Amino acid sequence: MLPIDIKERILGFINHIDYKIIKRNELADIFLENKSDIEEFNSILDELAANGELFINKKGKVGTLDLFSMKKGKYSSTKNGYGFVDVDGEDEGIFINEEDRNGAFDGDEIIVKVIKNSTPEKKAEAVIVKIIKRANHDVVGVFHQNTSFGFVIVDNKKFDMDIFIPKKYFSGAKNNDKVVCRIDIWPENGKKPEGRIIEVIGKKGDRYVEIDSIIKHHSLLEEFPKKVIDQLEDIPDYIGEEEINGRLDLRNEIIYTIDGADSKDFDDAVCVEIMENGNFKLGVHIADVTHYVTENSPLDREALKRATSVYLVDKVIPMLPPKLSNGICSLNPNVDRLTLSCIMEINPQNGKVINYDIVESVINSKARLTYTEVSDILENENKELSEKYEFLLENLKNAEKLALVLRNRRLKRGAIDFDFPESYIILDEEGIPIDISPYERRTSNKIIEEFMLLTNETISEHYHWMKIPFVYRVHEEPEEDKIIELKEYLNMLGYKMIFSRTGVRPKDLQKALNSIKDLDTKQSVGRVMLRTLRQARYSPESLGHFGLAAKYYSHFTSPIRRYPDLQIHRIIKEIINKKYNKKRFKHYEHLLAEVCNQSSIQERKAELAERDVDDYYKAVYMENKIGEKYLGHISSVTSFGIFVELPNGVEGLIRLQNIPEYFEYVEKSKTLVGKQSGKIYRLGQKLQVKVENVNVDLREIDFSLV
Repeated sequence: MLPIDIKERILGFINHIDYKIIKRNELADIFLENKSDIEEFNSILDELAANGELFINKKGKVGTLDLFSMKKGKYSSTKNGYGFVDVDGEDEGIFINEEDRNGAFDGDEIIVKVIKNSTPEKKAEAVIVKIIKRANHDVVGVFHQNTSFGFVIVDNKKFDMDIFIPKKYFSGAKNNDKVVCRIDIWPENGKKPEGRIIEVIGKKGDRYVEIDSIIKHHSLLEEFPKKVIDQLEDIPDYIGEEEINGRLDLRNEIIYTIDGADSKDFDDAVCVEIMENGNFKLGVHIADVTHYVTENSPLDREALKRATSVYLVDKVIPMLPPKLSNGICSLNPNVDRLTLSCIMEINPQNGKVINYDIVESVINSKARLTYTEVSDILENENKELSEKYEFLLENLKNAEKLALVLRNRRLKRGAIDFDFPESYIILDEEGIPIDISPYERRTSNKIIEEFMLLTNETISEHYHWMKIPFVYRVHEEPEEDKIIELKEYLNMLGYKMIFSRTGVRPKDLQKALNSIKDLDTKQSVGRVMLRTLRQARYSPESLGHFGLAAKYYSHFTSPIRRYPDLQIHRIIKEIINKKYNKKRFKHYEHLLAEVCNQSSIQERKAELAERDVDDYYKAVYMENKIGEKYLGHISSVTSFGIFVELPNGVEGLIRLQNIPEYFEYVEKSKTLVGKQSGKIYRLGQKLQVKVENVNVDLREIDFSLV
């Protein structure tokens, strides 16, 4: 019988610096005392090879991937057929020619053999030799029917092969239906993939069908399973007196919520007072979701699977069922609600937190305010609203003063404020987009933003120094070569970015942004900067947040819609109630890496789905604007054309072939230069454009120069 840790022993042996490639039977001779174990041993080798933890060549020789000049990574395809492999720990992707992809599709986990190493001028090149794991077995697309067979054209244009469907697997699908197709046979030797229809979504072009197709494409879950629904029956609609015992009772305090006009779930409520010593007292009260979502219950497992709520213009896919998210967990006005509070004393001169308490509490919100109402009171002294909320006026003015102090402190330490303009899409009763308007960040939005940022930092620093397993929101420093590339690019645009030998600081980027006076150019450069930075993620390690210039940062303030917040609430409550011990320490030490990974993955899925839905509605809206003229600005310049953004946030492409002169793309400055005229198109430049064409299926909008 083989030892329990045989896999670890094999991997340890072949990863040793002195290991030389040997045949599998020679490896068996080293590890096996009994020849009867040979079949099991070979099975383990095959399993390790299937997972990409080692490689076995055609001659049966075994070694690490490195010994065979191979690497494991994730394949990213392009619309043009070629792609790149992203390898963990390596900054640059490895180029894959179309003929060398060997049946791989976007997102597949693969093994490649490097055939050309990278040079300063060219990326490394490789051939895909093995597909370890397929990213998608189920895909969404349009079904096309022939007499004896059918095929599906996948919505995701990176999936560049039609899927053959035998007639017996049509499952009731008709021509031009949007469907979910399961792939049973992957392409090999020039053949197309083959599959079967497992769900008919509806007719292509129908608004609800198109939105459902996006939801299914991103594998987002809408319906809650029966076990979760059953658990809801045991959750009351009100707070019992026994649940309040032992909590800090804040029900008589002037506490209120400020959210969007269409919000239905309220995670956070606030209160701002001036203390006798002149300091601010800020109370941030967050819904105590973990009181109802107990660890490893059906509700908890489903919440982790989803990890985030998804907001799709006129539809929300919640992380928690509405009974919780809109009901007993939501801090609705004039009802008792259980909360977890962070109550901070803040110096009014420098915005530093002097003292704080983190406690279980109970509140009764005195008002449900909207961002517009609060901004109209504070900015415009709206008489009607000021009279309606007279009992809150002093509190709101305190909030405005405190938020300004906090914002100044944050910007002074160097936090980056990109302040990208957002737009919101307005639909009529039929779900047709009738307007796209810029979304303003007004005074009230900034108040809540500052209060939540401060609370998240305070919580994060407190538990960081306790040295316990925790969930952090991290944003690591950018890669040096990308920063140098950004600096050179800004220099070519005529702007300076100075940073020291020790590396770039957030304030270096902010200074460069502040030096750009034209708002459109500033926003476009900000987006280039953002692409230079790493992506924020969740991590069990406290690695700081570069963009916020914060040493410690966690997400604490939205447990109704984000699982990481819910997770750290559970840890915090165990500590408050003295239930945290060595056993729980080890439990979280083992658990949190997976929680962070799942939350980061689902967050990215949600972002992509939200973007796809926005792009769909923008294309539908602009479909009726063909021939109309607009003034926009250049948001991006590429080798194939110029992207122009309109004031409402809609972006369209002027294709290079439609510009009446030969233009050459200059990579370093990201500009297009006219060969004869010398005319230059660059970021931020104002252009008058006309809407030429809209392809709703591809969500593409074409402009022409006027």
